[in-house]
Amino acid sequence: MSPSPAPSSSTAAIGALSPSVRPGSLGAWLLASRPKTLSAAAVPVLVGTACAAARGPVHWGPALAALLGALLLQIGANFANDVFDYEKGADTAERLGPTRAVQAGLLSARSMRLGMIVVFALALALGLYLTAVAGPAILLIGCASIVSAIAYTGGPYPLGYHGLGDVFVFVFFGLVAVCGTAFVELGRVPLLAAFCALPVGALATAILVVNNLRDRQTDQVAGKRTLAVRFGRDFALGQYRALIAVSYLVPLALALSRSVGPEVLLPIASLPLALKTERAVRSHEGRALNPLLAATAKLLLIFGLLFALGLSGRSLSGYFGFAGAR
Repeated sequence: MSPSPAPSSSTAAIGALSPSVRPGSLGAWLLASRPKTLSAAAVPVLVGTACAAARGPVHWGPALAALLGALLLQIGANFANDVFDYEKGADTAERLGPTRAVQAGLLSARSMRLGMIVVFALALALGLYLTAVAGPAILLIGCASIVSAIAYTGGPYPLGYHGLGDVFVFVFFGLVAVCGTAFVELGRVPLLAAFCALPVGALATAILVVNNLRDRQTDQVAGKRTLAVRFGRDFALGQYRALIAVSYLVPLALALSRSVGPEVLLPIASLPLALKTERAVRSHEGRALNPLLAATAKLLLIFGLLFALGLSGRSLSGYFGFAGAR
């Protein structure tokens, strides 16, 4: 992958945000992968695996492949977002968010496209293994995930530019990821996985809401019609609150239904962090929302770990092979 040309003066200030990152370096690729957002890929697999553990034995090979595949899909989507937002004019020198590799001159658009192809190819290779384990439905899901990741900001009708990004994130980082993980490990999708996908998808979408809230003015100039652009700040704040509320109501509903043990209430321990983050999102604008985007991703990670632990709690107390009650 060839390094990009030296950054122009218009991007030098942005590049200065990451002074230790050299154009074309491994650090530039790490920056482009957006490691702080990868909890959105890892948490659904952990929760899906915990749902499988609550309904049957976990098969660790498919579980690990699902985790690696999800991380690769997320990284590929980040690469696609980096290059396509730059080419469509959404990422400019006025950008309020963290440094983007192509816009900052750290990687060329050509290199980023090649990196995107390589990452998606690796994800597809893992998908072929999972297809051999769980059947052709997994290959269809994997291909749909790749196409949607590219179509999020690329192609003739980019989803993120038409207010469909929230639906994309909720479906693929919630329903598809959690239920797909349970499917490759059990050979079926238990109803529990469908319910548990709701808070995971909601919190992943909340990350996007903060991003779109921060960027709504520059997005409007670039013609990126996110929900925050279409309906304004108050709508986005209400959406954020609703997504947080859904996330905590689901474990409560599961506990009341007695379909799983009371351990499922463990995520409630993260509620103070959720309330603190929601208050901060309400009282900040623009670049000041950057730490709160990271805080929302952290909330997803903590919630997801507690949720997965609570879901698999009884199975863990059985034996190390996760042979859970059916």
